[in-house]
Amino acid sequence: MVERRPRVVIVGGGIGGLFAANALVQLGIPVSVHEQAPALGEVGAGVFLTPNSVRQLQRVGLEPAVSRLGARVGADSRYFRHDGAPIAPVQTTDSSGWNAVFGMHRADLVELLAERLPDDVVHTGHRCTDFEQDGDTARVSFADGATAEGDVVIAADGIHSELRHHVVPPSPPVFSGSVAYRGLVPHESVPEWPTDAWQMWLGEGRHFLVFPVRAGELVNYVGFVPADEQMKESWSAPGDPDVLRQEFAGWDSRIESLLGHVTATLRWGLYDREPLPTWTAGRLGLLGDAAHPMLPHLGQGANQSIEDGMALATILARADRATAPAALRAYEQLRRERVALVQQGARQNGLRYDSSYADLGVRDAEIAAHMTYRTWLYDHDVVPEAEAAAAALT
Repeated sequence: MVERRPRVVIVGGGIGGLFAANALVQLGIPVSVHEQAPALGEVGAGVFLTPNSVRQLQRVGLEPAVSRLGARVGADSRYFRHDGAPIAPVQTTDSSGWNAVFGMHRADLVELLAERLPDDVVHTGHRCTDFEQDGDTARVSFADGATAEGDVVIAADGIHSELRHHVVPPSPPVFSGSVAYRGLVPHESVPEWPTDAWQMWLGEGRHFLVFPVRAGELVNYVGFVPADEQMKESWSAPGDPDVLRQEFAGWDSRIESLLGHVTATLRWGLYDREPLPTWTAGRLGLLGDAAHPMLPHLGQGANQSIEDGMALATILARADRATAPAALRAYEQLRRERVALVQQGARQNGLRYDSSYADLGVRDAEIAAHMTYRTWLYDHDVVPEAEAAAAALT
């Protein structure tokens, strides 16, 4: 019998940290979330939710809100060559036929996750500056002089995590050589665009993605282009709409029409990391981009973070303060291999999308066959495995 469930301190109030907090609260585990920004929010545009994470959002009671605030995409989703010639349909269900693929505005998802938490869980304006632990307790210090103490600390503070170096030696993120231009266009400006389809155009060295968000009120676009120099990873670096239009000049007329309505855009340097050798050190664990930043070419960054959060909560629900370090090791062992495969899969898919093939027929065949891989991604349910891992601890 568990004496006392471990108290959990989460550093980082993004999608991964907030979902983990929801899962922990659902299972009766005390948790606090500490975010460095003065207010919760996400600069940027769309995020893609797929069945493997929607299954977990469903478990904590959030699927109805996702269905209301998101835009479900379905059978009309397609891959195209740069000139608009169709390549293949996009997988938008799991193997059972469950269509749970949504485009969401990142700010909507963050707000949704935060609203469901008790009022005393989230603390903003807390920039992490230090971490220490002994055999019984872990403690985080913040720039304003505040501290937070728990039996477990979870670093969910992104690719530039302040806590990662307490787990693994410091190392620079890996630049992909590409930059993404991203932004939103009101659907009323482009009423011809579908509100129920995910569409991607593939060309030499670049690709262009469009999907709806906010129940179809907004059209989210992302233009992926090669970069000559490294650029600091950011959601909010300003881009030049005219440069973006030049990058895709001569492509399918639908893209040129959409980009004609772009008045402001953001640039985002694409970085990931090599899979880490470990995610935990005593009472400290990594989650989401702090553990496994990945390129966006599978749309799995947020989805894998949500899987992390549910696995963590499921295992910690069977732990107490004494067994919390062992529970973190079980969480790492459960998640690390799958996430490494997804990280590598995202890199490989980026090469397909950017047409890095002498024979585009081979590329197109791989795109069509990729539905099998996506089904593997979407069918996964992290909870049964996490329950088995938790049972092995007792």
